[in-house]
Amino acid sequence: MNNKTRSRIVLITITLIFFGSFGAAGLLRFSGWQPSGRTNNGELLAEPIDATQRQLVRANGEVYAWRAQPSTWRIVVFAPANCATPCVDLAAALEKVWRTEGRHADRLHVLWFGDIPDSAPRFRNMFFMRDSAEFRQQVAQAGTLEGLPVHLVDPNGFVVLRYPPGFDAAGLRRDLGRLIK
Repeated sequence: MNNKTRSRIVLITITLIFFGSFGAAGLLRFSGWQPSGRTNNGELLAEPIDATQRQLVRANGEVYAWRAQPSTWRIVVFAPANCATPCVDLAAALEKVWRTEGRHADRLHVLWFGDIPDSAPRFRNMFFMRDSAEFRQQVAQAGTLEGLPVHLVDPNGFVVLRYPPGFDAAGLRRDLGRLIK
C-alpha cells in the first residue's frame, strides 16, 4: 500500500469516527433514551405555561413582581378551601426544602394561593397570594389541581414541572439542587 492510499484510509477513518458519534447521539436522542442518573423527580410539562402573562397580587394587596428577582425559582401551591392537616404537612415540607437551600434560599419563593391553617409554618420567602381564577385555570391545564400538587416555575416565569399530590419533598429538593446554583 502506498503512502497516498494510507492517507486516504486514515482520513476516511477519522471522518467515520467523527460523524459516527453524531449518528449514535442522534439515534439515542430520537429513540427517546435518557440517562438514568439525570431524570427529574417532578413531571416535566410538555408545554411550559407562561405565568408572567398574569398579574398576581399578594394577600396584602401588593403586586407580585415576576422580574424584580432575577434567577428566582418559584414553587406554586393552590390550596383547597378548608385544608387542614395536608396543608400543614405541605407547608412544613416546603419550609424544609427552602431551608436546605442554604445560601441559595433567597432565590426560592413559595407562592401559596388559598387558605393556610394557623398551625402551618411560615417563613421569609413564603408569599400568600390572592386567588387568581385565570392563573389557576391556566395551571390546571397541566393536570388536575386536586389533592395539593405543587408546580415549579423557572426564573423566566414558565411553569415547567409538576409534582403530584403526596410527592416526596426530597425529590423536589434534589431537582432544586440541580437547578439553583
